[in-house]
Amino acid sequence: MSAIQIAKRKSRWPRWARRGLMENIATAIIAIGFLMLFQPFALSLYTYSFITMLAGTVMFIIVSKFPE
Repeated sequence: MSAIQIAKRKSRWPRWARRGLMENIATAIIAIGFLMLFQPFALSLYTYSFITMLAGTVMFIIVSKFPE
């Protein structure tokens, strides 16, 4: 199989499960966790900020293996 044929091959993954969109969602989750960490109003948001950032980071690591 030549390089041109490999490049033209479409992914069988659904459009919503491809890397670009899911990486953006994971980045948004990390950003939300960061904002939760630095807000001075609610202690409960501060408490769950680490879990939120950790979940976004794990999601980003997993999603980075998805096809484009």
